[in-house]
Amino acid sequence: MRRFIILAVLWCTTVGAAERPPAAAVASAHALATEAGFEILAAGGNAFDAAVAVSAALAVVEPYGSGLGGGGFWLLHRADGFETMVDGRETAPRAAHRDMYLDAAGEVVPGLSRDGPLAAGVPGEPAALAHIASRYGRLPLAHTLAPAIRLAREGFPVTEHYRRMAAFRSDTLAQHGGGKVFLLDGQVPPAGHVIRQPALAETLVALAERGHAGFYDGPVANRLVRDVRAGGGIITLEDLAAYRVIERQPLRGSYHGYTITTASPPSSGGVALLTMLNILEGYPIDALPRVARAHLLVEAMRRAYRDRAEFLGDPDFIEVPVARLTHPFYAAGLRASLRMDRATPSTALAPSQPVPAGPHTTHLSVLDQEGNYVAATLSINYPFGSGFLSTGTGVLLNDEMDDFSARPGTPNAYGLVGGEANAIAPGKRMLSSMTPTFIAGDGRVAVLGTPGGSRIITMVLLGVLDAVAGNGPASWVEVPRFHHQYLPDTLFMEPGAFTAEEQQALVAKGHRLETVTQPWGNMQAVEWNLAGNTVRAASDPRGEGSAMVRAVRD
Repeated sequence: MRRFIILAVLWCTTVGAAERPPAAAVASAHALATEAGFEILAAGGNAFDAAVAVSAALAVVEPYGSGLGGGGFWLLHRADGFETMVDGRETAPRAAHRDMYLDAAGEVVPGLSRDGPLAAGVPGEPAALAHIASRYGRLPLAHTLAPAIRLAREGFPVTEHYRRMAAFRSDTLAQHGGGKVFLLDGQVPPAGHVIRQPALAETLVALAERGHAGFYDGPVANRLVRDVRAGGGIITLEDLAAYRVIERQPLRGSYHGYTITTASPPSSGGVALLTMLNILEGYPIDALPRVARAHLLVEAMRRAYRDRAEFLGDPDFIEVPVARLTHPFYAAGLRASLRMDRATPSTALAPSQPVPAGPHTTHLSVLDQEGNYVAATLSINYPFGSGFLSTGTGVLLNDEMDDFSARPGTPNAYGLVGGEANAIAPGKRMLSSMTPTFIAGDGRVAVLGTPGGSRIITMVLLGVLDAVAGNGPASWVEVPRFHHQYLPDTLFMEPGAFTAEEQQALVAKGHRLETVTQPWGNMQAVEWNLAGNTVRAASDPRGEGSAMVRAVRD
């Protein structure tokens, strides 16, 4: 059932800009994870502690979206103004090589980079949770992981959304061991059935007690590698021991007086987002008719995604020209090729090859009453990742290796093909579209992000534009969505995104339209209005998440 929750706009009598929010806010893709965040805030934790708790809880109750076997990006803002991005993206195992998913004839083997343990990169989420807790949190990791441990032991009830995701991946889950926990007698479990994960609970306990070493060394690491190798995977103890999170400087740009802080490579999201905003800066987009505005946005998307395909990859392996791609002068050059009366065929732009991106992820946004906030987007790639469950650890492994280019020019599971910048290499982090983002300006702070694969970036773009237009988070998460990614040269739309007349006008401009049967994305958003000292939060009505605002301190 579609659900949208926005609770308690809280007012205070502060005159002028507030130094601290009057309440905390948590928005996540699952009500139990949102409650886990508030449990930690009420116990004296800060936004970083809460983000750890929500991330870990989502790893338990939303196994189709994220997990200890996956990774993500955590964008952090401290009340003193310090900002960083914790890169917990997965890495390719040391035995990985660029042709590992090709047959003897050099053709991509269907499903090999998507299903089973060979599809898995070295997990990054456990290291990121330990890192954030030790460096930015206030409470011990044993405290912040307690809600997730409890949920893993006691279980969570199956929802209709869970059933849809499990049905989509039931064959893979049954084949690669995930069905032992996430199916019932080989079938999709009924709504209300309780999923318990005792082995995962013990792994979380080890992480809580020993931090990073609790997952990447010792008994958990030994059991995980034993299971992976027995199943045909290539992750080794050396791979786990070598994994480290990386703190990266977030990208910053401006749009109509607002400061945009967003993800840096190996996410492609921040670069593409700032490129699009820089292009749009030169137009009065909110004063344009709807068709002209949509046309302009699509043309900006087309150009940003073309550059994403050619230039973006792991900055520790290739040189990514971030400063050039995000410079207003560069956007001015892109803008010069744009016509308001006619769509630019993608074939008319310099050729490139789109990069793959998984379709299912999760996001959380947190604000505490001290003025700290977090936007985090996490993933295991395809729903339920690789479908491979390590029975000794309860860890469901990602299939993020499919986010690399298995072979330049060959489509992956989503019909997208990849380029040389994102080719497989040992230790390399695969390119991502995850785009956790902050917006600050006009006395307001916004914290937002969404899952959705390659469509993440355009969803965040639409949310940013809606926020800058003066609307609140309930509007950002509900905005009708449309998307263009350079290739295929198609404007994808949610049902009802445009009227029949608007669609005809877009076709007349040369756009090829395709309506996607199901809505996409699951945005989670928080707003702190410093001038009025109010806090609001919203969870996407397309999902089953929960957004709440609650005072946890006097």
